[in-house]
Amino acid sequence: MNIREKILVVEDEKNISHFISAVLNTNGYEAMQARSGEEALSMISSHCPDLIILDLGLPDMDGMEILRSLRSWSSLPVVVVSARSHERDKVSALDLGADDYLTKPFGTDELLARVRTAIRHTRTSSGNDEIAQRGTYTVGDLVVDFNKHQALVRGQNVRLTLSEFRIVALLAKYAGKVLTYDFIIKELWGPRASGDNQILRVNMANIRRKIEENPAEPRYLFTEVGVGYRMAEGD
Repeated sequence: MNIREKILVVEDEKNISHFISAVLNTNGYEAMQARSGEEALSMISSHCPDLIILDLGLPDMDGMEILRSLRSWSSLPVVVVSARSHERDKVSALDLGADDYLTKPFGTDELLARVRTAIRHTRTSSGNDEIAQRGTYTVGDLVVDFNKHQALVRGQNVRLTLSEFRIVALLAKYAGKVLTYDFIIKELWGPRASGDNQILRVNMANIRRKIEENPAEPRYLFTEVGVGYRMAEGD
């Protein structure tokens, strides 16, 4: 079963938070909830979500502070949802690095469209320029297509999530070299991401299930116990 992309909903109003989360869960995402700025910052670093839906009016801090703090170390996509409809607030949020701004009330179709767009833009821009220029990486029956953000085994798209593809792309870029757990986490989720590699291990387990014919005897993705991971050298 494919692991769904994780979205952190930062919203202090319980009904709205539950509503947004229900919409996301129903439409193929995995929603997590934070009710305060402090909780949100903690969950961002420990759970490494693929996207954040951020309300600006939180009880302990302004959402703009969260956005400012996040952009100092991470490029995670952020869709702001707020009752603040003044143009000044929208410009401020976008200038601070928000990917989109949605004014309450909003329709579910519009919310989902903004989420899809933010994730699509991240897929397009998150790859390293050098990787994009190389186009593809091939080893055995595995092809990593950096431009299309796909991994194919024997010509079939294995449908990696955004986080899974970023891991595979990073390992392919350094194929043949051992990348430490800490290096991968910091490279993909920012220097302030939690040093706990549980999230990384879960992602790798799912990547192997999709890519390796027999995950117990890998051909492409190798674990250096206690150190990190290595992608097999290409053809």
